[in-house]
Amino acid sequence: MYQRILVPVDGSPTSDRGLAEAIKLGKLTGASLRLVHAVEQAMYAPGLPADLQPLMREEGEKILRAGKAQVEAAGLAVETRLVQNNAVRVAEMVAIEVRSWAADLIVIGTHGRRGLGRLALGSDAEQVARVATVPVLLVRGQD
Repeated sequence: MYQRILVPVDGSPTSDRGLAEAIKLGKLTGASLRLVHAVEQAMYAPGLPADLQPLMREEGEKILRAGKAQVEAAGLAVETRLVQNNAVRVAEMVAIEVRSWAADLIVIGTHGRRGLGRLALGSDAEQVARVATVPVLLVRGQD
């Protein structure tokens, strides 16, 4: 079954629900988890000051530490990875991580936006599902 579960995290309540589901699956299958946080400032906000990049990395590291503590408290093996690549979208970064770590499942929270909200804001989870080479479990956030 699933032995290596990749979990993209961003610190949002929806992401936290995805992490909680990954922990449940990991406990059932004995899987190890890799938590990934992507820092992608330049692609979507090129006009932001350069000094924001270290702050975004620091926040990403904080999110990863909190997630790692949750996974460890559940008794599962976990590692974290902060990814910074301003040339590609989050979904592409996740696809790279899947290949490099040989993950066999991705678990990701999704807002489940529809209509104009989805059109305007896009969906990283949807893009991950489109480019993934392994199964993807989309965990719906609270309405």
